[in-house]
Amino acid sequence: MTGEDPAIGGDGTLACSGDMLLEALVACAGVTLRAVATALDHPVRGGSLRAEGDLDFRGTLGVSKDAPVGFAGIRLSFELEGDLTQEQRTRLIELTERYRVVAQSLRLSVPCVMTLA
Repeated sequence: MTGEDPAIGGDGTLACSGDMLLEALVACAGVTLRAVATALDHPVRGGSLRAEGDLDFRGTLGVSKDAPVGFAGIRLSFELEGDLTQEQRTRLIELTERYRVVAQSLRLSVPCVMTLA
């Protein structure tokens, strides 16, 4: 189930669509990073990924026609555990960025068509 963000009146107990978008980006990055690490035989033992986004709720709520609807910026940060050189870490992030399906789909502005059945 989904809910509204506390910034627009929700109680914060359920994820909103923005939360789910950030979660999808993190999940995709994690799966991709693991696949890249395996392919390159880089010893990643664990770590964490975090996503943060900048959102002006005035656009979503229709309060300001000048405010954009959607995220103005999204940042992902990685903390990797393992015996990795800085060069290996950099390469992992570069290749993860290249092959992330969710992020690349957003970056390419893939058409999304809505229909009423």
